[in-house]
Amino acid sequence: MTTETLPEIFPDTEAPAPVVVPDRESHKKTAYLPLYKVIMWDDNVTTMEFVIRMLVKIFGKDHLSAEKLMLEVHLAGAAHVDTLPLERAEFKVQQVHMAAAMENYPFRCSIEPV
Repeated sequence: MTTETLPEIFPDTEAPAPVVVPDRESHKKTAYLPLYKVIMWDDNVTTMEFVIRMLVKIFGKDHLSAEKLMLEVHLAGAAHVDTLPLERAEFKVQQVHMAAAMENYPFRCSIEPV
């Protein structure tokens, strides 16, 4: 009988338990990137529609959340709209500032550490 036709486990025996070797790499601490708040500031020129559009297109908010955040910006003067690692926060703020400049709005966002 060839070894190819033999069953892997004989009927009267149990399969050996798998040997688990602890991995020294898994015990290392995971380093997380520091997070930053993106804050939108109110002004008297920028339209509410523009703010909602930025929240939907750049920050990925659904329309209802974007409306609520826009109202918070409008009524409170500023609103925390997202929390991101520094590079992503800077990139999104840059996108908003470029879009505002293209439409001649003075709209501003800022970043601050969490």
